Amino acid sequence: MAVVDSGVAYEDYGAYRQAPDLAGTTFVAGWDFVNNDSHPNDDNSHGTHIAGTIAQTTHNNIGVAGIAYGTQVIPVKVLDNELTGTYQWVADGMVWAVDHGAQVINLSLSGPYPSPLLETAVNYAFNHGVTVIASAGNDDSTVEYPAAYANAVAVGAVRFDENRPSYSNHGSGLDLVAPG
Repeated sequence: MAVVDSGVAYEDYGAYRQAPDLAGTTFVAGWDFVNNDSHPNDDNSHGTHIAGTIAQTTHNNIGVAGIAYGTQVIPVKVLDNELTGTYQWVADGMVWAVDHGAQVINLSLSGPYPSPLLETAVNYAFNHGVTVIASAGNDDSTVEYPAAYANAVAVGAVRFDENRPSYSNHGSGLDLVAPG
């Protein structure tokens, strides 16, 4: 599972420390497209939160269990410390993840504008048998990109009472909802 995001707190490296609740999670070597190096550490915490939701270590009395604990995570950093990035970084991160063995790519990010570059990356993944899961967005509008592309699974949020929270994007482009 590639987490294409702000990086992941997966290692002790320089000023970075591994998140304690990810200590038992298996990581595969990733890439940092923001700093162009092999240490995709998280300087925002968003990607770490997403990786934890997916594959956080279980039975360790820390936090919660990831929904797919035991999954190997490939951290791919395409967003900086302010959660900004370029469509080029995102597309490059997706292609890199496909070429390095990802079977699923998680994109908990979105942008309002279509991009041939992003669509090509989504289609590249799809054509290589990789499932692309993407956030519909969080600004109470229609499904954003890359989730809006036909070969991506667009995920919106649902509250505990099965109603849509005010922030979640919605519309006919939405494929499914999950607790958010």
